[in-house]
Amino acid sequence: MAQPKNFGFGEEEQMIRDSFARLLKERLGIERLRSLVAGDHREAYEADVAPLAHDEKLWRELVELGVTALAVPEAAGGAGIATVAVAAVAEEAGRAALPSPLISTLQATFILREAGPAAHAWLARIVGGEAATPAVTNSHGSWDANDTDVVARLDAGAGTTQSVVLDGTACFVQDARKAGFFVVAARDASGAAGADGGIGLYCVPADAPGVTVHPDRIVDLTRDQAHVELSQVEVPAEGVITTGAGVAAMTAALPAHLVVVAADLCGAAEWQLQTTAEYARVRTQFERPIGFFQAVKHPIVNMMIEVDRARSLVYNAACAIDHDPAGALRSARMAKSAASDAAAFCSGRSVQLHGGIGFTWECDVHIWFKRQKHNQFLLGDGIYQRARLAELY
Repeated sequence: MAQPKNFGFGEEEQMIRDSFARLLKERLGIERLRSLVAGDHREAYEADVAPLAHDEKLWRELVELGVTALAVPEAAGGAGIATVAVAAVAEEAGRAALPSPLISTLQATFILREAGPAAHAWLARIVGGEAATPAVTNSHGSWDANDTDVVARLDAGAGTTQSVVLDGTACFVQDARKAGFFVVAARDASGAAGADGGIGLYCVPADAPGVTVHPDRIVDLTRDQAHVELSQVEVPAEGVITTGAGVAAMTAALPAHLVVVAADLCGAAEWQLQTTAEYARVRTQFERPIGFFQAVKHPIVNMMIEVDRARSLVYNAACAIDHDPAGALRSARMAKSAASDAAAFCSGRSVQLHGGIGFTWECDVHIWFKRQKHNQFLLGDGIYQRARLAELY
């Protein structure tokens, strides 16, 4: 299927991206970001519980701007905008190292919209400003839809009302402490796998009885991660999205998940490129800006090449989700592979080319470096994606 010109990125998509970028520039300058995530290294890494970097006021402004409604279908009260616009927003979030549940909320949105009308009420809650996150990964780090550690069983005491009880633990849950509800994948405890693996999807409020969030200690300062324990958590009928079509919904949402993370990687890599280039213009050595020397100049050019290559693949994959669904997963894996590699390269060069100061807490480069390292491996790094690509051929 032929793709539209410029991957379908037109005036409307540009306006959405620019409005979002403008808000972040006004509300999340480097001083504000530093105060949120990097005020004290002891607090960040040595406290019993990692600090929670989240600006509630900024989140409300993002909601008012309509960012959380972008990927929500119009039938559920959202904007139903093209995926390239969502990718552009994710890229700006990475460029600003935005400490918010936006990326995880977008990922939850993509799963819910693939689940059909049963999820519309929960999608409407996202439009209204409630953050959400997928809780689908097992203790081995697998997000394979058939490999969840959470089990679901019918509540025998529910009477005529359909109710499900969940038990188990979802691991590596992104932005768990910021989420208003979790989209949980659980397998049927009866063992009745059926055609779709017996995997159901359930929306569980973060404050539901039996839900315990155990924060993980991670290197990324701009987000939080946790394992979510579910003990005899009763899910009423309105929280049961599907009891057997979860695999199909998560599989259909996977290309969008990969694109969103890859776009975030590209945005952060662009920040690393521009910041390093600017430093090379003003830092002098031997009475010349260090950018004059080939040992500095050439790596910066290579950073630019890596970023541009990855960004092209990201927007191609975002466009494929809307215009070439059959090839969307292939394109998305290519994008995540390139973006992960670009992130690794740009992270290394940004630190090295800042010289001795690049390794210090006082140099803001470390904030993006750590976000990149987390995103690089989230949903699989470049090596993993290329291995999965080989299976498609």
